[in-house]
Amino acid sequence: MYEEYYGFVQPPFTLTPDPRFLYRSESHDEAITQLLQAIRRKEGFIVLTGDIGTGKTTICRALLEQLDTATFTSLILNPFLSVEELLREVLLDFGVVSRDAVRSGRIATASKHELISTLHDFLLSLMPIKGSAVLIIDEAQHLSPQVLEQIRIISNLETNEAKLLQIVLVGQLNLLGVLADAELRQLDQRISIRAALKPLTREEVEAYIAHRLWVARGSTAVQFEPGALDLAHRFTGGVPRIINLLCDRALMAGSAARVNRITEGLIEEAARNLGLKLPDEPKPETHTRSRRPFAAVAALVLILAAAAVLLSAQPASWIDAPLPALPRPPQLWRGAPGVAKALPSNDFMPPPLPSPPAPRAATPPGEVPDDQVGSRRPPDA
Repeated sequence: MYEEYYGFVQPPFTLTPDPRFLYRSESHDEAITQLLQAIRRKEGFIVLTGDIGTGKTTICRALLEQLDTATFTSLILNPFLSVEELLREVLLDFGVVSRDAVRSGRIATASKHELISTLHDFLLSLMPIKGSAVLIIDEAQHLSPQVLEQIRIISNLETNEAKLLQIVLVGQLNLLGVLADAELRQLDQRISIRAALKPLTREEVEAYIAHRLWVARGSTAVQFEPGALDLAHRFTGGVPRIINLLCDRALMAGSAARVNRITEGLIEEAARNLGLKLPDEPKPETHTRSRRPFAAVAALVLILAAAAVLLSAQPASWIDAPLPALPRPPQLWRGAPGVAKALPSNDFMPPPLPSPPAPRAATPPGEVPDDQVGSRRPPDA
């Protein structure tokens, strides 16, 4: 057992949801703050989601420890319950009924209406003492639509001023998809706070491991080298549950090797034992493919250079350049009113008419005109 070699009071990387080991990263701290504010303001429905192993159950138990004594709480860890079984468990956690009454008493055979009436009477009894009640359901993504609808009906137990019961639904990321279903639209609209847990960053992984080692209070100093922390973040993706498994196996290998520094080799050995693999890294491009971006860049540079040369010319020289003369409009012939016709060119004009003969002088009597000389026949003898 490495706990004896390193002198730990308790295992530092146990998988149980112990609130003492809760490391409040940025998303974890924000989620707890939102949940506490919503419960104190009595806002009704609250949803907390997160991927597998991000610490949702630990958050729930840490939340219960921070509520005051005037707040009655019920934590449901089994979502595969009927409506009646759920109501009995809630009444049992609130202290309204005993375990024997649930098993063999009248509560065991009570109807759904009777169970809701008993719960309503209990919630009303908290008003004079200024108490409140909180119902937390873990793994809520597995709740049936009938149970979710009944939970919505239970949330209607309220006064004119505030809700009598605060309900926190805790589940994986697909819980949001379940609530977004058309049949549960009324329930989805009543959710006032939606908190989410995220995986740890590289810096948060280092602080997370140091926090758990400090809580375990080992008598022998154990250090994780920076390279080992880098590998721990890459192998686990920042998921706290996987970090616990990996570090637990690394400490086992370290105690077997009698070393106090956890190296990269110990982390790799622990990852092999757990079957963990590093995420695939992007493959570098080949040499032939790498030339294409350079060719495209060179072509773009040439285009920009040509454009710069054109833009560097004086715009005034473009404006002062002589423009070609416009063609003359065709001549119009206005022969008929309202009709305009182009006159034909000289190449298509008919030949000119002969000019009339000039007037000739009067011929004296007895003389023959000049044009008739020689053409007049002598008289017959």
